[in-house]
Amino acid sequence: MSARVAATAPFPANVHAFTTLRHGAGASQAPFDTFNLGNFRAVDGDDPQVVARNRAELVERFGLPSTPHWLKQVHGTDVVRFEAPAGPSPQPSPASGRGGRARIPEGTGEAGVAAGLNLGAAATAVALPALPLAGKGRGEGESQADAAVTSTPGVVLAILTADCLPVVFAAKDGSEIAAAHAGWPGLSKGMLEATLTSMRAPAGRVMAWIGPAAGPSRYEVGRDVFDAFVSADAGAVGCFSPTREGHWLADLPALARRRLAAAGMHAADIHGGDLCTISDARRFFSHRRDGRSGRLATLAWMGPAAST
Repeated sequence: MSARVAATAPFPANVHAFTTLRHGAGASQAPFDTFNLGNFRAVDGDDPQVVARNRAELVERFGLPSTPHWLKQVHGTDVVRFEAPAGPSPQPSPASGRGGRARIPEGTGEAGVAAGLNLGAAATAVALPALPLAGKGRGEGESQADAAVTSTPGVVLAILTADCLPVVFAAKDGSEIAAAHAGWPGLSKGMLEATLTSMRAPAGRVMAWIGPAAGPSRYEVGRDVFDAFVSADAGAVGCFSPTREGHWLADLPALARRRLAAAGMHAADIHGGDLCTISDARRFFSHRRDGRSGRLATLAWMGPAAST
């Protein structure tokens, strides 16, 4: 059984990206069975030592060029840039992108003005140290951020999800990649826009892949989620389908595409978004479906072109 699903975007040949599956590798026991890669902040109850072994197996099984840079994800909008592989003393640098600090002025960014949108709270890129899982495997030393960027071959970026959107970005010339975690809070605040701003490549020269996430036919939300998007962008109402009083089915991938297009990406360069974690229990973890659940990992790195 395969333990991953490959990115379907036509990335440059030197860009590699995939999302792990819940089975096919690993040794975690139910309800985290079996390839749980989550850290203690994301998963309550799995054995940290088993998770550490699962992460080691991830590197070996898929021949990753280095240990992934794992993050402490907090549904925020911070981005970190890594220009060296993860190790005992990595040296991340500010994700300065094209204009110093990666910042989206609230409601005044160029893309927001052009589209008449408020793209959310200011998003600032920060540099924090990151270490691979060590000790008791409780995530000590991992950067607190929800996205990472690199332009260095061999640096592996990692995002953990179990319904939220994992989004991989790549410059069309293969010079830079990014990986972002966007649940509805981060998505509505401008997480994806912050990631684009942190890249050196302009948005029009970037392509993206939206990995497995809560699908539009299963992800029911309340008024708080609806208002978070529609109050800033009236056109976002088309991404919601009413179900019962005060509730809607939300199309997170469609919301992501809308915001990425407003930020300057070409719609034809945004791929994926067709794999639902909630409805596919055989392949994917889902917090919404199961409550206590493991975490999938979406990995991205630059290196030699994949062999055919």
